[in-house]
Amino acid sequence: MRRRDILGLALAGSAWSSLAAGAGPVRHKRHGSHGRLGRVVVVGAGYGGATAARYVRLLGAGRIEVILVDQNANFISCPVSNRVLGGQKTLEQLTFGYDALRQEHGVRFMRGSVTAIDADRSQIMVAGQRLLYDRLVVAPGIDFIYDDFPILAEAQERIPHAWKAGPQTRNLQRQLAAMPDGGVFTIVVPAQPYRCPPAPYERACQVAFYLKTHKPRSKVVVLDANPVITSKRALFERAWRDLYPGMIDYVPGSEPREVDVATKTVRTAFDTVKSDVLNVIPPQRAGRIAQQCGLANVEQRWCEVDFLTYASKVLPRVHVIGDAIDAGLPKSAHMANAQARICARAIVDVMLGQAPDPAPAFANTCYSYVDDRQAMHISTLYRYDPATGSMRAEGSGILSEHPSAQEGRDADAWARQIWGDVLG
Repeated sequence: MRRRDILGLALAGSAWSSLAAGAGPVRHKRHGSHGRLGRVVVVGAGYGGATAARYVRLLGAGRIEVILVDQNANFISCPVSNRVLGGQKTLEQLTFGYDALRQEHGVRFMRGSVTAIDADRSQIMVAGQRLLYDRLVVAPGIDFIYDDFPILAEAQERIPHAWKAGPQTRNLQRQLAAMPDGGVFTIVVPAQPYRCPPAPYERACQVAFYLKTHKPRSKVVVLDANPVITSKRALFERAWRDLYPGMIDYVPGSEPREVDVATKTVRTAFDTVKSDVLNVIPPQRAGRIAQQCGLANVEQRWCEVDFLTYASKVLPRVHVIGDAIDAGLPKSAHMANAQARICARAIVDVMLGQAPDPAPAFANTCYSYVDDRQAMHISTLYRYDPATGSMRAEGSGILSEHPSAQEGRDADAWARQIWGDVLG
């Protein structure tokens, strides 16, 4: 943000109204009362939503009331969660509260599921009451598509995807620990786009590390619907060859044709694989609230936005950020965090009567752990292209030469830094 804008906002003071109780509409004072600019409601408290809530408060210098709504009481980090499978982390180490956002930044947290968005009346329905807003930010994350295999939707205890960190992560770790030495752990990778392109291959590394340490006669099979490894291909191929020779069988172009839940068997066009542990990662789309409210207008799957403000192309006073948007960009935590900061700045500019930044830019960095100490990364700079109205990558990005322990330490530092930026 421009220095003069920061100084101007800092002089504005910090006052905000409380969330009313009861089943009726939650009301607030509009712009012009005691210097307040209005209310921003943020739906979804993950990497994108929590960041947006924090930065609207910061950049608005307390003049904008912010309410953050989520059905979960805590933030659980998907990045680093593959290390729970490898045995280096526990889920508790990746779980954080929202206390700093509330106590240090004045963000009001409201727990509940959003059931409707009424853009005409600038209100949402949550926890049985109407909540009014001046601007709405929706960060719904992803949901899963079970159209081809509806049985999997009811079989998550037996075949967990663990693609949202939480109880399924712990379930998959328990299944891995119970697997016999000499068993088969199979990962089924969906066709792009999906959340975090390198994460399935990082998962293969972490599972292989655990098996190499505890069950060395076992195998990891990766059935990939994509024709090649979708991110850091040469680095993953090298890591598998050097660290886990003969342990990881990678089979590209292997879209599942049939899944037998009882026997944990997957049939593709070329082969049939029976597993002791089966980890099917389903195809993905924008989170449920985006589907229900018509925000997912691209193939009824992803949300189209204006990249200057992240305003929806369907509902212009509703902003959409994170994995749910149709961007042609990697769906990653770092990306969601960066988009949220641009969105927050644009919302504050608009509420101040100023034009948003005409040339936003951000970088995306993604680390992947290959064993208990070593990691590797790719970093890419993206700039707004006014000719196409899209975010364009500048070059092919900066890629690690090889995994290293130093990059493992860098990855740990990255995680701590982004958690601090997201949660305050």
